[in-house]
Amino acid sequence: MFRPSKSIVGLDLGSSVVKAVEISLEGPEPVVTGFSRVEIPPGGTTSEAIAAVFREGRFRSKRVVTSVAGQDVVVRYVSLVQMTDSELKSAIRFEADKYLPFELDEVVLDCQGLGSLVGAEGSEAADNQMNALLAACKTEAIESQVELVHDQGLQLAAIDVDLFALANAWELCGVMPDDLEEEARGIALVDVGATRTSINVLFGGQTCFSREINIGGKDMTEAVARRLSVEIFEAEAIKRASESHEAEVNSAIAPVLEDLVSEIALSLDYVEHHSGFSVEEILLSGGGVLAPGAAGYIEQATARRARTWNPLEGLRVDAQRVDVEELEAWAPTLVVAVGLASRVRAA
Repeated sequence: MFRPSKSIVGLDLGSSVVKAVEISLEGPEPVVTGFSRVEIPPGGTTSEAIAAVFREGRFRSKRVVTSVAGQDVVVRYVSLVQMTDSELKSAIRFEADKYLPFELDEVVLDCQGLGSLVGAEGSEAADNQMNALLAACKTEAIESQVELVHDQGLQLAAIDVDLFALANAWELCGVMPDDLEEEARGIALVDVGATRTSINVLFGGQTCFSREINIGGKDMTEAVARRLSVEIFEAEAIKRASESHEAEVNSAIAPVLEDLVSEIALSLDYVEHHSGFSVEEILLSGGGVLAPGAAGYIEQATARRARTWNPLEGLRVDAQRVDVEELEAWAPTLVVAVGLASRVRAA
């Protein structure tokens, strides 16, 4: 009757909001057992927001997974001759200096083999080559995050990368189709955060391209603030619920969306040109896509299907521990947190 459970809290340390989602394994089933989000006010700190999140979240566990992003992180997809995982671990340190803008002694480095070259169709080159994913983060950024978490009395289970958390959330929520032929297509996961937009392109369920763009929801909010001559906090509220200022908001954020879409389109064109497959759909998440008309504009401007997706789709929620209505209202902004918490399956 009483199945053992284990829990992990995915802690998304955003620049303006700290979000946390707890996922527990009840037997083999992942269940959302906790949720909290706290905005960082002007003059506030991330540390204070983390403390508030855990006061309000009613989480079962203090085990957390966090992530890194931005200029301290480098992700590269490299082509190598076929080798085992152990050989890759040894070889990558000799190859890494070709791809990293940092000195090796400044970073924490990891890698993962991805199998045959994505998009190659049985060519001779594909038979003896493989893709490998190389990720590195500056050691000081890792140490800073470890200290931040430990100072709150929390146990750090792992530090991930925002870009990879998107794919983990996508896999967890069951977006992957059952039909293998349908699965073998290109999908772009695009998360529009406050200060940056993360792109992770998947083909056949496998990551093959990722990139960060330094444009986000904050740029849209600042544009609204300038257009309406209001404070930032007022502009944010107007942007989210703009019925009375819809025309002004749309006009204000249009140049920001245009720049963002241009960068997204360049990225997807690059993938298609180098990989030989089409990116057919864009799945949008993050607070930036809550702006009115953003999803429709991205779909029209990129000439690809685009829709906002819910990372909680397919997951059971413990309604006795979680405010389901609030959770659903913020669902498109929780992709990174859900992806981080999905590591409970490997804990």
